Amino acid sequence: MTAATATIDFQPATEDDFERLLDLRIRVLRPHLERVGRFDPERARRYFRAGYDPTHLRLILVDGGFAGCVALKPAGDGLELEHFYLDDAMQGRGVGGAVLARLTGEADAAGLPIRLGVLKGSPAARLYRRHGFVWTHDEPYDDYYLRSPGGDDTRP
Repeated sequence: MTAATATIDFQPATEDDFERLLDLRIRVLRPHLERVGRFDPERARRYFRAGYDPTHLRLILVDGGFAGCVALKPAGDGLELEHFYLDDAMQGRGVGGAVLARLTGEADAAGLPIRLGVLKGSPAARLYRRHGFVWTHDEPYDDYYLRSPGGDDTRP
């Protein structure tokens, strides 16, 4: 299966999805957090719980099966992308790029920029750069990116 042959849909998340999505987040991020010495399952739970808002969180379905989640929510003068996690079985198949293309299309249609943060050294940064995100700054553990409407590299 590749994204070109799959049907990719979104479904609204609910409060009942919290544990399943927390498990996904821990599985996906664990190797990257261990790399920087920051893996702590209890901190992961607290962080995810604090930012868990099903209002803007979507389940990602591939051919009807659960594949991951993503949130695209209003923030300041634009949108913030967060909690973008794909199950390991879906990675490297174009699913992340297809999901990101749909989200950036929504933002472009609304004329809004998207901001996001990604763990330093994460391979996900390459995906974001391919979709028009430009590095803006860093903090001790994260790099931050901005995508202007249309994906050009000018700042809004």
